[in-house]
Amino acid sequence: MNRRALLRLAALRLATLGLALQAVSPAFADDGKIDVEAILNDPAAPVGGNPKGDVTIVAFLDYNCPFCKKATPELDKLVKADGHIRLIYKDWPILTEASVYGAHLALAAKYQGKYERVHNALMAVPGRRNGEEIMLGAVKTSGVDMGRLNADLKAHDADIAALIKRNGEQAQALGLEGTPVFLIGPFKVAAALDYADFKKVVGQVRAAQKAK
Repeated sequence: MNRRALLRLAALRLATLGLALQAVSPAFADDGKIDVEAILNDPAAPVGGNPKGDVTIVAFLDYNCPFCKKATPELDKLVKADGHIRLIYKDWPILTEASVYGAHLALAAKYQGKYERVHNALMAVPGRRNGEEIMLGAVKTSGVDMGRLNADLKAHDADIAALIKRNGEQAQALGLEGTPVFLIGPFKVAAALDYADFKKVVGQVRAAQKAK
């Protein structure tokens, strides 16, 4: 069975689980619109999990997206339990102006090694239209050094804005219509999966890798 047929079969199996899946492959870069290397290896993008993991998950998220908030702890649980997943965060603030502010806060925290701490604090805030004041309050309780965070916000403002812009351009090139979206190996998943479903997709990716 060739690789294309294998991916098609895997996607069919996953579709029976009721997941919003669309099979994708590195071959989608052939049209020249999508830079796979930039998506998977942007040096400025925060990376969690195992940097040398055998499965990569790219997460496009917004801090005012209720479905992102629902999926985030489930994904975190899998990444910690599995131990072999490389998780790439793509802050894609598209819902409100406050979403952009939240993304800037989280990405500024990366410079003191606390991106995930701030990311999780923002995702834990309930609701879908939280303003800047609420987001800032959540960040202040996360344990981040606020003095350094504010300094990094100013010092790296252009770099942070450029990263968010690149994330948006990548999302557009991929044809994404909203958050959350997870690129899991060869699959594009536009759904708030739970732990079990994340695990099933990762299992399918590994099965496809072994069958090559």
